[in-house]
Amino acid sequence: MKKKYQNGSFIFGLSVLIIMITQLDYASVLRGLQHAGYWFFAVILLWAFLYIFNTRAWWLIIRSQNGDKKNVKFWWLYKITISGFALNYATPGGLMGGEPYRIMELAPKIGTERASSSVILYAMTHIFAHFWFWILSIFLYIFTQKMNVFMGILFLAIGAFCILGLWFFISGYRKGLANRGMNLLRHIPLVKKWAIPFITKHKNQLDNIDIQIAALHKQSPKTFINCVLLELSCRFLSGLEVFFILLVLMPDINYIQCVLILAFTSLFANLLFFMPLQLGGREGGFLMATTGLGIAANAGIFVALIVRIRELIWTGIGLLLMKSEKKKT
Repeated sequence: MKKKYQNGSFIFGLSVLIIMITQLDYASVLRGLQHAGYWFFAVILLWAFLYIFNTRAWWLIIRSQNGDKKNVKFWWLYKITISGFALNYATPGGLMGGEPYRIMELAPKIGTERASSSVILYAMTHIFAHFWFWILSIFLYIFTQKMNVFMGILFLAIGAFCILGLWFFISGYRKGLANRGMNLLRHIPLVKKWAIPFITKHKNQLDNIDIQIAALHKQSPKTFINCVLLELSCRFLSGLEVFFILLVLMPDINYIQCVLILAFTSLFANLLFFMPLQLGGREGGFLMATTGLGIAANAGIFVALIVRIRELIWTGIGLLLMKSEKKKT
């Protein structure tokens, strides 16, 4: 990756991180950290472990496409994964920040087309697993919590949304998503002036990327299933974060409740994908999810605060790892 692009990504991410830090209520942060105690460090370490799942899924995709498997080292990819998520946290629109960075870092090792297709495939798999997580959480709620008419109607709406999302991505796996995604840009004001000539100029490359995307689903179904299971496992294990935090306030909290809180918080926050660090959406999601499960509102606020601090810390770590990359010849 060219140094100027790496520096540009770093400066952008750092600028947004500083803005986010200045918005914190430092008195509340200090009280929250004192209250959380050693469980806060458990939350930070948990994500070092969870990023291994994310990296493994992306690594399997790269290995399935790339004949020279020694070209991409796992722990190098682990650093790029963390930095990519750091940029995603800081960027409005989420995937607009981390994914281009991952492509530019990976392209010198396996080529631009393979790098692009692997990053698109991983992003698709990451989102695809989210839809499965939300659907499974609906059934988990039905079997473990008390239902009422309002929740029944809400779950029908969420279920329909998730099924539509699964259909979209399954179709994308079969036919590719690069051309379809670029064609959507044709209809967006301002962007279409750039998109139309770009699509015309890079038609062959986009076709090759779509062929590689479809190949994973058709030729490597085992790899595809393993990647989805890794991402889905990561979603359920990340419920431990909420569990560790709530243990401070509620020693009798159970893990299933924490998974449900995470599921419906992430759904609400992702609906507000256009906000940097999902600012406000994440907090509102935790508040609604906890109160919906009969947990005190102050518990939801406490969870949201600790999670926000964890995100800021890992965003900072990701930006530092970005600058730690040695200059390539």
